[in-house]
Amino acid sequence: MKRIFIAATKQNDGKTTASLGLVCNFQSRFKKVGFIKPIGQRYLEEEGVKFDEDSYLIEEVCKIKCGLKDMSPIAVEKGFTEKYISRPDKKSITEQIKKSFKRVSQGNDLVIIEGTGHAGVGSVFDHSNATVARLLGSKVIIISSGGIGRPIDEIVLNKALFEKEGVKVLGVIVNKVLPAKFDRISQLVRKGLERKGVPVLGIIPYDPSLAWPTIKQVLDETSFELLCGREYLANYVARVIVGAMKPQDAVKYIVDDSLLITPGDRDDIITAALDCFRDSAKKKLKIAGVILTGGITLESQTMESLKNAAVPVMLAKSDTYDVASSVHDLTVKITPQDSEKIKTAVRLVRNNVDMDKILKGM
Repeated sequence: MKRIFIAATKQNDGKTTASLGLVCNFQSRFKKVGFIKPIGQRYLEEEGVKFDEDSYLIEEVCKIKCGLKDMSPIAVEKGFTEKYISRPDKKSITEQIKKSFKRVSQGNDLVIIEGTGHAGVGSVFDHSNATVARLLGSKVIIISSGGIGRPIDEIVLNKALFEKEGVKVLGVIVNKVLPAKFDRISQLVRKGLERKGVPVLGIIPYDPSLAWPTIKQVLDETSFELLCGREYLANYVARVIVGAMKPQDAVKYIVDDSLLITPGDRDDIITAALDCFRDSAKKKLKIAGVILTGGITLESQTMESLKNAAVPVMLAKSDTYDVASSVHDLTVKITPQDSEKIKTAVRLVRNNVDMDKILKGM
């Protein structure tokens, strides 16, 4: 049974996107592919059972039935680290991971193991990614994000920690490379990593749509109140516009799928936004949603216009700056409902990652 461990140099490098793309593409090469995320830090809960959201995504999208509890045996919930430091129990965690991996592996030709963050994450409770990769006898693929100097520095640092644990780094995938710089970065990164003895398995161009949250994700990650438009929560947000200027100036910045953040007493800006239609669909507004700040609601006539225009409206108690900052800082994860994002992730991996090279190195 083949296995490969997917790690990253830091948070939000696109590890989950890469894992999803690899699983889907390997399913066309192997009869049965399994998945496990031994340690998860963002989890869901159902009937008292905690499971990692990435495991749920893979199970739903790739139709992998390994059992969610075994696909995410360790959920790092609030207080987990403090409890472990006070009463360390390395053996218990090790056994849970090994038993779950054994069950996940049964009958599968390949198992994708997704780590959590960089090589050292989890060291505080004696189960860093490097340690877990060694525990499961797996080689590693490191995911890094675009650039030249910083990715190479981070890759070399992570490689050193894996090698200290006796884990072989199969190679790296450099993700989120700006298309305008793709050729230059591809050439230099390959050359720079070759000098360090690190094979490059793929370089993936940046696709901004993968970072677009839906209105539902904005609601789920904040304390905003939904005033109307529940049936349009699947709207994507491509740009955030802060409406704190004159209406005629604000509309210049509104593009397709904009989320408008404005104080609730700015009916003038909302009214102007209601006249901004897409070029591709003349009857569809450019704005994907509205957040009213300061706990102030609009005049009833303006609210009615937004309802009729099928625009979801949220109400926030805090000021415009705090609201804009909280939306900007959202961690956007792919969900099973994000069909277009899923197709994009699978396509990006298929077109830009050398799957044959990965197979030969396993």
